[in-house]
Amino acid sequence: MDRMIYIAMGGASQTLDQQASIASNMANVSTPGFRAQLNNFRSVPVVGSESPTRAFVVASTPGADMRNGPTTATGRSLDIAVNGDGWLAVQMPDGTEAYTRTGNLQVTADGQLTTMDLHPVIGEAGPIAIPPGSAVTITKDGLVSALGAGAALTDAATIGHLKLVNPPSADLVRGDDGLFRMRPDVATPAADPSVTLLTGTVEGSNVNPIESMVSMITNARRYEMQMKTISTAESNEQQANQLLTMT
Repeated sequence: MDRMIYIAMGGASQTLDQQASIASNMANVSTPGFRAQLNNFRSVPVVGSESPTRAFVVASTPGADMRNGPTTATGRSLDIAVNGDGWLAVQMPDGTEAYTRTGNLQVTADGQLTTMDLHPVIGEAGPIAIPPGSAVTITKDGLVSALGAGAALTDAATIGHLKLVNPPSADLVRGDDGLFRMRPDVATPAADPSVTLLTGTVEGSNVNPIESMVSMITNARRYEMQMKTISTAESNEQQANQLLTMT
């Protein structure tokens, strides 16, 4: 069998993998704070005793698009968006930290300040607890205050300070849950006081739906090309077999 069929099969397989990544980006086009997954192809030369004239293609995901998404003013007191670069720290079930740009927060039934996907937001002393029935305000510096029902505005009490960090993008990796974490060989970053918030605002996804749709169509055509190559290889083999039969 001509080796071109193996190369075409590899190309078709990698194209499908990349299509799945693009589909994931499309699915998260309206997810607050989502960072698009980047996709690339790279060639890997076929090494052997023959002349190195062929190469396999391998799909790779070099990281995430770290450009900020558009912000939308909501006026909701628990909606925040990181102003410029930076991340909001949340606590994972195993006690480690993860980082997100998702800023539409909520207060759970047990009084914990969390993201909408129920990850506790980290303050200076761990997760932040909100007194029952309190109205919550968050300043641009990340200070969280609570005001009891019927209390005067002057009675608002500071109950925590959101941990805002700004590690280098190269030190962050995205998990399957969409949250970012530090690379295993990099220490947990300290709070960065230069990171500020936009209050009453949420940041949207940075996925460009038009670019993603174009990439999806291009990928579909690339897959068709690989399948055409496989079909051509099969046709060539059948014709070669006919010639051998005639001889």
